[in-house]
Amino acid sequence: MEDTLELEVHDLEVPVLTGVYSEETHLPQPLRISLTVLLDAPAHYAPDTPLSGSKNYLDLKHAATAALPPGVHFTLIEGVADHIAETLFLQDKRVQRVKVKIVKLAIAEAGESIGITLVRHRR
Repeated sequence: MEDTLELEVHDLEVPVLTGVYSEETHLPQPLRISLTVLLDAPAHYAPDTPLSGSKNYLDLKHAATAALPPGVHFTLIEGVADHIAETLFLQDKRVQRVKVKIVKLAIAEAGESIGITLVRHRR
């Protein structure tokens, strides 16, 4: 069994052009995005292990924010999640699985969380 490491970035609030209905399609919607990325891990992390021995958390944040193409309308939030996963796979060959949870904040009426979770594995 191989060792793995899960990196997590949770609860990023990101405005994204997404939606099916006409009232959703003209302005960005606030999405709450959380990521869990599974990496291959070395056999040991010494006290002086450099950052290259892991992955920078800011890479995860970047994939869910700045790496989303500006001005592109994603009909489904599933497309947003897929774009994030593919960005992370392209960034680093050690990424084996990406889990993206997206909550659509604008449609909640009583604080409930409405959204999706997409899990992609490297192919």
